[in-house]
Amino acid sequence: MFEERPRTDGVGYYVGFMRYRKKDYQGAVRAFETGTSSDPNLQQLTRFYAGLALAVLGLPERAAAEVDAALRAQPTSPLTGPAERLRNTLLATRDRGRRFRAELRAGILYDTNVAVNPEPSHDPTAESVRYRDTRSPAELLAVRFDYTLLRTGPWEATVSYSFFQTINNDLPKFNVQDHLGAIGATWRSVLFDLPFQAGAQYAYDYLTLDNDEFTQRNTAVLFASLVEDRLNLTSAQMRLQTKEFSADSNIAPEERRDARNWMAGLLHVLRFAGDRHLLRAGYQVDVEDADGRNFKYLGHRLLAGGQYTLPWWDMRLKYDYDVHFRNYTHAHTLLPVVNPASRERADTEQTHVFRVEQPLPQSLTLALEWQASIARSNLPVFSFNRNVYSLTLSWQY
Repeated sequence: MFEERPRTDGVGYYVGFMRYRKKDYQGAVRAFETGTSSDPNLQQLTRFYAGLALAVLGLPERAAAEVDAALRAQPTSPLTGPAERLRNTLLATRDRGRRFRAELRAGILYDTNVAVNPEPSHDPTAESVRYRDTRSPAELLAVRFDYTLLRTGPWEATVSYSFFQTINNDLPKFNVQDHLGAIGATWRSVLFDLPFQAGAQYAYDYLTLDNDEFTQRNTAVLFASLVEDRLNLTSAQMRLQTKEFSADSNIAPEERRDARNWMAGLLHVLRFAGDRHLLRAGYQVDVEDADGRNFKYLGHRLLAGGQYTLPWWDMRLKYDYDVHFRNYTHAHTLLPVVNPASRERADTEQTHVFRVEQPLPQSLTLALEWQASIARSNLPVFSFNRNVYSLTLSWQY
């Protein structure tokens, strides 16, 4: 009846209420906004439940407006008290929501190929570097701070800083340290009655290798996300990243890695049981415009993954996979050494990440992770296997 005659007196409220009870909040909002009623009580209830549904969808300003309308509809009704409390809660959440967030993470790991030694082959260049020491236990430390500078209406702006350090006990010359600062803004609204979010972010990071500068990167990202329904969420992003390597001025021009990388991609997420279980699939295309011709490429990346939350202890099982196909646009000028400038490099790099997370009291999380990287190239020096096993404890504020 609602589909055929949505403006029948009172039908919109009852359909919206049933959808709300079934946790179909988007469908509930559509029914509440479409329906009409001549009964003042139903008018007030419609506004009240519309506010509840909008609050669940993460739209506190619109939710507060609906609750205000419910209060004005019948100021002396029994619903006035609960409605006022809900409105005050929504406004407090908007105005006094936590602006500062922090995360501290520490752990141990074991890396089977710190130096990224190539796989066995008949290539003399690859074989000459295969026997370097490359296995090492290590410790890691990471911190992140976020502060919300602005929160007004649908707008929010945040600045952040993160620090990451690995200490390789047996190979200290490969110790990595990274400092990253970022600023971003997001805007939340509704697109075709669906929750929508768009934003932009700029980040700068400075990475060292054994305390010596290795690279600096500037990254600008535009992104947007649309929640189609309780099951589906789609995100799109575009990114420009510039990379400046510290030692590139002392090498041959064709070997310089300073570059500009453009990337665009889509990610679709299937959500189950209130985001306790997830399935992800995505695609990205990127272009590396390096100063040196040996590092220019066109890349395609496929992404897949999922999360399953066990029914006991809220333990989360996660798996992520991506495969990056890189087709270099020029023949490599130095490789293979027996016949240089005869072959355009082509790489396929796969990354598997298996992760088990156990939430603990006091905002702590214990995580066990295995990351496996498998790279294959028609230039054997770039083919390698690498496994990193880690155990970390994180604390969030």
